[in-house]
Amino acid sequence: MKNTSLCYIVRDGKVLLLHRTKKENDLNEGMWIGIGGKFEENESPEDCVLREVREETGLTLTKYAYRGIVTFVSDRWEGEYMHLFTATDTEGTLIESCDEGDLEWVDQEAFRTLPQWEGDRIFLDLLEQNEPFFSLKLEYEGSILRRAVLNGRELRRNEK
Repeated sequence: MKNTSLCYIVRDGKVLLLHRTKKENDLNEGMWIGIGGKFEENESPEDCVLREVREETGLTLTKYAYRGIVTFVSDRWEGEYMHLFTATDTEGTLIESCDEGDLEWVDQEAFRTLPQWEGDRIFLDLLEQNEPFFSLKLEYEGSILRRAVLNGRELRRNEK
């Protein structure tokens, strides 16, 4: 299982998103996601998110919170522990080009209408509801979410 970080940077009612359009063989191709990536050797979750945000956006996080861990299980892709962060303050200037896609400040309301994984909508709801630190397990068959387990309790379809 690989470890990754993902951060949603929120400012003035907008969230900084990466529209994944440039990377070959990208399981997130076409999706709108937060900023992040794979851990390097000996990195903590905080080390990883700070480095990934700086590399992908040119920004330095100055106020951020570690919000939860999401375990992805898939019949097609390597398993993943994604360490989830939110941020409300940064320093620096947003870069114009990212190797993995297009960076864009998107209105938080409009964000929900953009292409996303079904499981992403679950943890985005948890973030929006200010859920305390959580563990969410998402099990996929292809691109279909088959099971979601929050803090050890399976979520029924109508709870998602």
